[in-house]
Amino acid sequence: MFIETYYDERSTFCATSDEPAIPYPELVGEVLNVIRKLGTEHNLTMLMVTHQMGFAKEFADRVCFFYKGRIAEEGPPQQIFVQPREERTRQFLRAVLEAG
Repeated sequence: MFIETYYDERSTFCATSDEPAIPYPELVGEVLNVIRKLGTEHNLTMLMVTHQMGFAKEFADRVCFFYKGRIAEEGPPQQIFVQPREERTRQFLRAVLEAG
């Protein structure tokens, strides 16, 4: 298992990505559990890139949806996942939910 993580033990910031687990769907849950543990046990501020929308909705304090390399929409998970303002965000979430 590989998690791309940038963590400095002297600080409370960690940047991570769960994308390396994509080729191994059976590891996604394990990767997300490690990320949860890092955030909880070390009280970290984390910047995370993910396509795991359920995890983002549960774990994030703030969500940024990127489109064409720019932030298209940002806000608390409740707003982004329940009442997105931007049409592109709504299209993406519909597609993800339909895919299961």
